[in-house]
Parts: sequence; C-alpha cells; structure tokens
Amino acid sequence: MNTLIIIMFIAIVVIGLGLLILISLTRRGGSVLNQDKYRSEWLKITSSITQDSRSWQFAILSADKLLDQAMRERGIAGETMGDRLKNATSTLSSIDKVWTVHKLRNRIAHESNVSVNKRQLSESLKVLKRALADLGAL
Repeated sequence: MNTLIIIMFIAIVVIGLGLLILISLTRRGGSVLNQDKYRSEWLKITSSITQDSRSWQFAILSADKLLDQAMRERGIAGETMGDRLKNATSTLSSIDKVWTVHKLRNRIAHESNVSVNKRQLSESLKVLKRALADLGAL
C-alpha cells in the first residue's frame, strides 16, 4: 500500500514537472502577443515604402516603435526603449544589431541632416523583423 502511494506521488510530480516544462517552452515570458496585429502593422510599414528616402526614414522609425511596443507588451522592464533593450539581451538574438538600428532611429528622430540609403533601410528592417520574431510578434 505504501509503495503504491509513493509511486502515485512520483507520477504526479513527474507529470507536474512535465507540464511546467511544456508551458515554459511554449511561452517566452510576458504575455502572448497578437501576431495578426503585428503582421498587419508590419505590412503597413513595408507597404508605405516608396522611392522617396523620407519614406525609408519613416519606415525605420515606425518599425523601431513597433518593436518597442512588442517589448512593452511582453513585459520587458524599462522606462525607455534603451532600458528595455538593456533588459532584453537574453531575449533578442541579435541585440547588437538592434542597438545599431535603434541608434540610427535616434539620429533620424533628433538630427536634421540624416540620410538613409537603401542598404541601411533593408538591413534595419531585416534586424527589426528578426527581433519581432524573437519576441513572438511575427
């Protein structure tokens, strides 16, 4: 009788641990993001790109803002996006590249004579899209 109770206890513990592991593997922390919403926003950003370099700058600003929104929704702590990026080093696979794009975004937002070329646009959007995917937004 005692052996049966011990076996049942061990089985319950093993099943419980298995469920915890399964939950932790399927969730990346914070709340689950609405992928349809983020895909729609990403499509709006990429669809707004024209041959005008101002649209390239706007696309980088918008994509960076979308990443910030996703980080806030995922519960990454920080008062500013910079703070959130510091706290997301284990969440984002290319954190150094995300920092580079965010610094470009800051230059676009705060300096008057910043120009962006097609290569910078393409690389920036690629990095931000990867970061959004890392967060489970895309």
